[in-house]
Amino acid sequence: MAETSKTALDESAPGPAARRLILKLLVASETETLDASDAIRACALFGISDNNARVALTRLANANLIETAGRGTYRLGSEGRALGEDISAWRSAEQRVRPWDGTWVAVLIAGLGRSDRTALRVRERALALVGMRQLEEGLYVRPDNLVGGVAHARERLYGLGVETSAPVFTVRDLDTGLESKARGLWNGKELVKGYRDSRRLLEKSNARLGTLPVELAAKEAYLLGDEAIRQLVFDPLLPEPLVTVADRVAFGSEVRRYDEAGRSIWQRFLAARG
Repeated sequence: MAETSKTALDESAPGPAARRLILKLLVASETETLDASDAIRACALFGISDNNARVALTRLANANLIETAGRGTYRLGSEGRALGEDISAWRSAEQRVRPWDGTWVAVLIAGLGRSDRTALRVRERALALVGMRQLEEGLYVRPDNLVGGVAHARERLYGLGVETSAPVFTVRDLDTGLESKARGLWNGKELVKGYRDSRRLLEKSNARLGTLPVELAAKEAYLLGDEAIRQLVFDPLLPEPLVTVADRVAFGSEVRRYDEAGRSIWQRFLAARG
C-alpha cells in the first residue's frame, strides 16, 4: 500500500481529522458513495469548516484514496479500497488467532538505521500494529499464536513498512529468565481492564443513543466507536495465560454491536438533509 494510505488515518486532533472522517464514512456507506454536501455536513458536526472539508476531498482524490462517481459524488479509489479492507479487518480479528504452543515470533532490527525519522516512525507503527515488544536491544517478539505463523508476520511487517533486510524468525526454548521477561512485556491485567471498561462505556452509550437528537447521537457514536475500533486495531491479540481471552472476545462483540448502531444513526443523519 502506498505511504499515503498508511498515514491517511494517523492525523491527531481533538476531533476526527476531515480526511479520516470522510474515508470512514465511505467505508461504511451502504451505497459505496458519498455526496460532497454530505461530507461537508458530517465535518461540520466536529467543527471542521466547509473549506477544510473541500480541501480534504481534493487531497484524498489526489492521493487516489477517493475518486469521482458523478457530479459532486465520490467513492473509494484504488488506494482507498485497500485501506478500507485494513480499516474493516478488526471485525475478524479473533478468526486470526490460533492456540499458542509457547513459540515466539521475533524480528531483529538492531542493524537498521535510526536517522531517517519517517522510516523510524513507520517501523515503530508497524511493530505496534503486529503487537511486537522489545525483548532485548533491537530484538522484538510476540507470541506465535496468529494464523499463518511467522510467514504471515513477516509479510505483514514488510507490508507495513519494516525494511525487508530485517530478519523475521521464530524463537523457542528461551531460558527461564528471558521467558519470564518475554511474558511480562505486556500488562495483561491492564489490557483486560481496558476491555471491560470500554465494553461498559459502549453499553452505556448504546442504551442512550436513541434518546439523543440524531446530530448528537451521530457525533457520540463516531467518537466512541472510533476509539473502540482503534483499541482493537492495536490490540496485540495475546493468548492465554497472558490475557483473559474471553474478555477480549466480549469486548469485540460489543464493538460490533455498537458499530452497527452507529452505522444506522449515520444513515439517518445523512438522509435528513435540511
